[in-house]
Amino acid sequence: MPLPMGNLRPGSPRARLRCPSALIALLVAGTLADAQDLRLPNKGAIKFAVIGDMGTASREQGEVGAQMARFRQQFPFTFVITVGDNIYGADSTNDFKAKFEAPYAELLSAGVKFRASLGNHDNPEQRNYGLFNMGGQRYYTFRESKGAGGAVFFAVDSNYLDAQQLAWLEKELSSTGAEWKVAFFHHPLYSSGRTHGSSLDLRKSLEPLFVKYGVNVVFSGHDHIYERVKPQQGVSYFVSGSAGSLRRGDYRPQPFSAFGFDRDFEFMLVEIDGSKMYFQAISRIGQTIDSGVIDNPKSAPEAH
Repeated sequence: MPLPMGNLRPGSPRARLRCPSALIALLVAGTLADAQDLRLPNKGAIKFAVIGDMGTASREQGEVGAQMARFRQQFPFTFVITVGDNIYGADSTNDFKAKFEAPYAELLSAGVKFRASLGNHDNPEQRNYGLFNMGGQRYYTFRESKGAGGAVFFAVDSNYLDAQQLAWLEKELSSTGAEWKVAFFHHPLYSSGRTHGSSLDLRKSLEPLFVKYGVNVVFSGHDHIYERVKPQQGVSYFVSGSAGSLRRGDYRPQPFSAFGFDRDFEFMLVEIDGSKMYFQAISRIGQTIDSGVIDNPKSAPEAH
């Protein structure tokens, strides 16, 4: 369920009376300072963030990036997965700088690695952009091996899900011994977004593989909202598609929806600690909008 914002401390009475615009500025600053309430244990071996539909070069994208950097001071995540629409429109060198490198400059300078997947607004050639760490591939895997069994992440290209990619995915899913299997791609299998909604053809192709091979969690975007879906056949699904573009009022809850948020831009922080995955969805101003934990019954908890 949504969690309350922190109390605002707008400043001195003198400042409030002297200048209404100063009051507004102080209210915003107070919100940014006070609402940073980390809800994760901050002790697990694997820590990452999730963003999607972000590459707009908008002021709000920059504010999300700044908020991510602020939270990283408390929660030192080492990588970010993107669920597509990384660069809207033109993607010249200057566009990459404005729509990606500038909003996340502080994270990039700190050595945070971004792992991208492609959205429908992305040029497939983005797979060759070094800072997206795709290795020139439209779909790929990477492993975070800290802890027993670790976690494997599967970046899927949901724009072109052909037989070759499905065969690759099944081979990769069936051959990994990781305790956590995490898939991420653009088009959601379950979504209460009014604009797009659930991708039923993709669900028909991908869900049987996720269930058969024990995928734990799936992150997607495309609808410019945040949504947590009730577990479907043992798989947890999230939509996180409002890190740079937002459709206010677009969340129309469906029976499968556990929680949704469409009132502000957001990103996610995630932590894997043994048999548990903790998550926290955070708004542009630092407000916690959702948080919780996912249990992995097939994973043995780490000793502490």
